[in-house]
Amino acid sequence: MNTKIGRSSCTSILIGKKASLTGSVVIGRNEDAKTAWPKHLAFNAHKIIQNNHFKSKDNKFEMDLPKERFSYSSTPEWTDKYGVFEEDGINEYHVAMSATESAYANERVLAADPFETEKGILEEAMVTVVLPYVKTAREGVERLGKIVEKHGAAEADGILFGDRDEAWYMEIGSGHHWVAMRIPDDSYAVVANQLAIQEIDFNDAKNFMFSKEIQEFVKENKLWPANQSFNFREIFGTHDDSDLHYNTPRVWIGQKLLTPSVKQEPESFDLPFVQKADKPISIRDAQDVLCNHYQNTPYDLTNPKNKDNATFRPISVATTQESHLLELNGEKMVHWLAMGVGAQSVYVPFYPQGTKVPTMYKYGKETYSSNSAYWVFKLASVLVDRNWGKYGSELSSAQTEAREKTMRLRHEYDAKLANETDSSKQTDLVNEANDKMAKAALDIYKKLIAKLITQQTGDSPLRFKMDPNL
Repeated sequence: MNTKIGRSSCTSILIGKKASLTGSVVIGRNEDAKTAWPKHLAFNAHKIIQNNHFKSKDNKFEMDLPKERFSYSSTPEWTDKYGVFEEDGINEYHVAMSATESAYANERVLAADPFETEKGILEEAMVTVVLPYVKTAREGVERLGKIVEKHGAAEADGILFGDRDEAWYMEIGSGHHWVAMRIPDDSYAVVANQLAIQEIDFNDAKNFMFSKEIQEFVKENKLWPANQSFNFREIFGTHDDSDLHYNTPRVWIGQKLLTPSVKQEPESFDLPFVQKADKPISIRDAQDVLCNHYQNTPYDLTNPKNKDNATFRPISVATTQESHLLELNGEKMVHWLAMGVGAQSVYVPFYPQGTKVPTMYKYGKETYSSNSAYWVFKLASVLVDRNWGKYGSELSSAQTEAREKTMRLRHEYDAKLANETDSSKQTDLVNEANDKMAKAALDIYKKLIAKLITQQTGDSPLRFKMDPNL
């Protein structure tokens, strides 16, 4: 919980390898906090760090870390004054992590095991103290779980892990208790600011992990009937009226997009945590979920009728700082990154094993600047927002062009890398590809911005039909 920007309000997606079109494990999330709070892309090198110690700038959480830090990609904030908030990335062992999906626990649970707000681990620290030190998704869950049990958690969170074989979703429901569930290979999950995991099978170590003595904790505090299946969502979660307008509709639209054959209501507390898709899920399908704003429904915020009168909170909102999808398939790793509002940006398929960050992805502060990738995409958003109905087609054309060009470049460099065995030359190719893909997307958006500014000169309220003879 960043004291500067408040609780983040994200939406997450996890896809099992048999549910995806390419056989990939995919995890992803929109990082939502403020309308103007830039993110950067970072490639963190493999290092040996003596006396490696982490100390939070957001609260008093601190811990010693292993001296060997694996390389990993991340998306830190423009300033670390309030914490690093690295948020998401893929490490050299093909482990992906995204943290966090903010959630809420009920007062019954917190009365018995309150959050360690002063010294417990927060969102801002999780990627930094976990991702560079694990070799599998399961290890990631185990490492973070031990940290929560030892130091306590400062807030309720959902954390996504993935590797080439498994996708895991972990939820922290109180100061020291947590559960994690392996997403079935043939299924997916969409999560929206609620504790979502349902029944826990304590005898199934392959698919579930959990904090020590969580069953005893629930029993001793009379939080759930002993003769009923242990349902984490029901025991630890909330069922507020605000959930029905803020959270459940986002899960509903995500499942509606991927599983249209199942009819459900947006205001339902009974939406399943795990669902099966009607057809194999492509990366574009996953992007469409994270970019959704209820288009083609009565709830679309771009509809003038809904201005300042939204029924439901959409997945893609103006407060999105960045949207990412982390894809793992064999030796292939893709850190798909869309800066700013996903619905108005484009996902660039970066190689996470890069060592040089494309220049404009390293820059950007709280105030607009033209040298920042974040601000280029945000400027396009602001210009389109002046009249989405009028300028939305220009945005769509630019997005299509940018998608085609960046994916073509990625395909070209995948082929080059497959034929290159020298590790040093492979690194050079990766850096060259990342730079070219970033430039391609930014150049297209700069042209879009120039076109929109030129067109909008005619939108001034000072328009007056002039006499051509004067």
